[in-house]
Amino acid sequence: MTTSNELEFARARKVLVGGVNSAVRAFRAVGGTPRFIARAEGAYMWDVEGKRYIDYLGSWGPMIAGHSHPHVIEAVQQAAVRGLSYGAPNVMESELAERLCALFPQVERVRFTSSGTEAAMSAIRLARGYTKRDRIIKFEGCYHGTADSLLVKAGSGALAFGTPSSAGVPADLAQHTLVAQYNDLASVEALFAAHPDSVACVMVEPMPGNMNLIRPAPGFLEGLRTLCTRHGALLIFDEVMSGFRVALGGAQEVVGIQPDMSAFGKVIGGGMPVGAIGGPAAIMEMMAPLGPVYQAGTLSGNPIAMAAGLATLDLISAPGFFATLHARCGQLVDGLNAAGREAGVPFSAQHQGGMAGLYFRATPPSSFAEAQQQDLDRFKRFYHLMLEAGVYLPPSPVEAFFFSSVHSDDDIAHTVAAARRSLAAVA
Repeated sequence: MTTSNELEFARARKVLVGGVNSAVRAFRAVGGTPRFIARAEGAYMWDVEGKRYIDYLGSWGPMIAGHSHPHVIEAVQQAAVRGLSYGAPNVMESELAERLCALFPQVERVRFTSSGTEAAMSAIRLARGYTKRDRIIKFEGCYHGTADSLLVKAGSGALAFGTPSSAGVPADLAQHTLVAQYNDLASVEALFAAHPDSVACVMVEPMPGNMNLIRPAPGFLEGLRTLCTRHGALLIFDEVMSGFRVALGGAQEVVGIQPDMSAFGKVIGGGMPVGAIGGPAAIMEMMAPLGPVYQAGTLSGNPIAMAAGLATLDLISAPGFFATLHARCGQLVDGLNAAGREAGVPFSAQHQGGMAGLYFRATPPSSFAEAQQQDLDRFKRFYHLMLEAGVYLPPSPVEAFFFSSVHSDDDIAHTVAAARRSLAAVA
């Protein structure tokens, strides 16, 4: 039976909300019809029409070693034969937790969840239980999943729809979420001054990817560390996206700052649903069954996800993996910047490790406000021209894109050539 993306989207809209199960997949930010993916392997995805794309979505980050890597597939298959889920402890939970503890000096205990959203939500609850305070500080444009406390001026898919806050979040709950500006330490200081002794934590993407990739300004994360220590609040790094993506030790390795807690996801599941919270024993053991902060999940520590995560960490822990990844992603970014200059359009790109951003503005943004100052019409036209050329980028101007260890020289050359043609067409 023949099918098409249009037919599959029409079919999906009859039974799925908006035809999708995650809002940004609906292509509302770029227009047109979403591509329905039939399979993926290495650096490529194929849609239901058989068209091949060089994939820079990477399942929104996890596929750092490419799709369907034989080592990961073998580990998953072996785990599946032993059972899909136990609802009881399994040895691989300890093995993956030991890996995390070894890579992050302040992580002494780990709690696995089934998603990054769940990890961020649970970290907030734990911070409140540990400090006995209610308020949290987050940053406009940073996205930490869909927990109610965190959907206040959220980034990512919420920004793609132009609705930075969600309906359905009670005002009584939202009032406990204080919103500062990323890379603006004074805005954080003002919130601490206005709410002394009542802030439980500051949650931040240390290297945001949900208002596109933004780098922390010199002194910003250091300042957050100092403020949290001074005011008795916990500093939580949301490394669901940047963890194991920008470096083996995440953004905290790159910037040299240790948070009190970290939230992880994506890469540590190798493409399977996973999340994790990590931190010192004194904080983490406030969580049930040892402490009064309740957290649980039927599929937490799922053996299939643990197997995929362990296999992926095997691959990315190889000597030189991230140095090579950073250099090769840099080749692509340099090519994109050169294409922008040739076309004479406001365009820029940057990267760290295997995480990158492209922007329709003259320089990479350093804040939420600057991330919104892009030529969105040009981005939409560029996006579809790249898609026609067989290059799959995230369908939103406020999302980072992802490079894998299996993207080849030919893939880079094809992408840069397509960008050169596409940028010239939208000039």
